[in-house]
Amino acid sequence: MENSIKESSVKSVNPFNNEIVKQFDVMNDKELESKISKADAAFKTWKKTAFNVRAKLLHKVASIMRDRKKELGALATLEMGKLHREAIQEVELSAAIFDYYADNGEKFLADSPLETPIGSAFLSYEPLGVLLSVQPWNFPFYQITRSAAPNIMAGNTMLFKHASNVPQCAQLMEDIFLEAGAPEGVYQNLFIPGEKASELVSDIRIKAVTLTGSEPAGASIAAAAGKYIKKSTLELGGSDAFIVLNDANIDEAVDAAVNGRMWNAGQVCTSPKRIIVEESIADSFLEKVKVKFASIKVGDPMSPETTLAPLSSEKAVEGVIKQVQQAVKEGATVLLGGKRIDRKGAFMEPTLLTNIEPGNSAYNEEIFGPVFMFYRVKDENEAVALANATNFGLGGSVFSGDEKRAVNVARQIETGMVYINHLTGITPELPFGGTKGSGYGREQSPAGIYEFVNAKLIRITKASNPN
Repeated sequence: MENSIKESSVKSVNPFNNEIVKQFDVMNDKELESKISKADAAFKTWKKTAFNVRAKLLHKVASIMRDRKKELGALATLEMGKLHREAIQEVELSAAIFDYYADNGEKFLADSPLETPIGSAFLSYEPLGVLLSVQPWNFPFYQITRSAAPNIMAGNTMLFKHASNVPQCAQLMEDIFLEAGAPEGVYQNLFIPGEKASELVSDIRIKAVTLTGSEPAGASIAAAAGKYIKKSTLELGGSDAFIVLNDANIDEAVDAAVNGRMWNAGQVCTSPKRIIVEESIADSFLEKVKVKFASIKVGDPMSPETTLAPLSSEKAVEGVIKQVQQAVKEGATVLLGGKRIDRKGAFMEPTLLTNIEPGNSAYNEEIFGPVFMFYRVKDENEAVALANATNFGLGGSVFSGDEKRAVNVARQIETGMVYINHLTGITPELPFGGTKGSGYGREQSPAGIYEFVNAKLIRITKASNPN
């Protein structure tokens, strides 16, 4: 089969065994033009569609996803390797987000009165038009849901450029929208290369763009959006700090840190990538981490016994191995793991890395894999300083037995989200997004639906009134 694969195709490769399972042709210019035209035409009608009709569509999408969650989960596992149970959880979360905006979108977008001493005024929230959404592979359903649910509910139409290694998941979501009764052009998938996405921003019919991905990809999209004066939002990953203060429940913190770091094979933007522990409990914490590592079972992601899945691709595992090797060259110590597993597939040993000092590349980089980076600090002030010593600012956690102390530390961390005694989590009603090099804008929660609407002021007064 490999000999028949076209170089210009989008390939679905199973990272469990590195076998190519399907391919899709890249869209030509004529096909792409047709997609954009359909989205633009659909917007003219969709923006006038009643909220209850939009809500009905989203509820139906959620229902289909729940009914087919095992199938969808298996497809995500096939294409990017995640544990099947994690993939099913992702599908369930996605369905909940669709339902959340279906239930609340009309309320969020209701006219908002403004106080004014003369006459009256209110904000009218109106959709912008065709939106371009560029999304990554690590959560092939959830990532596009975060973008699709609020914006389609708001009356926008969507063009999705999904990651090239999850084409079946990408196409399936368009199919589900059509099955749910979406008018043609409201939700469309684009099989195009990444560089083509930046070019699309110049199209006058595309009114805004959102991207979740790497810093270079974000910079490219943001530059294009700025050039053509279009709204953009970016989520560009993170190097989240997981701070454990000396009054924390160590066992709970260890479980959260290890489970969180190995979740999705470490390929999570809000994964606890830098575990920062106060000196007085550092040795005890580290010994418990080693015990926890010993229980990790690498294997078939479809098996319920497996706790660590393969990485998403050969390129991914090679990149993470290279980062670890470079960190060691620069003075870091590998306590456990650090190598490629000698088996078929994109597998890497769960890795415990320590002695990472300023100047080491690992001190500043995001490592997108099962690499647990351990730091010890003398006190909470040093913990905060270390947490902020990165250009990233997405999520973070603080573990402490003293809630007031933990909140005080959380307030000092330069990041978009901080969770107390918990991993940085995901629920429909809470905002998701970062600051600094992790990007700008928010998804989920009421905030997510306001990113791509025009908050139009409507003022009612008399000509004779001042101002």
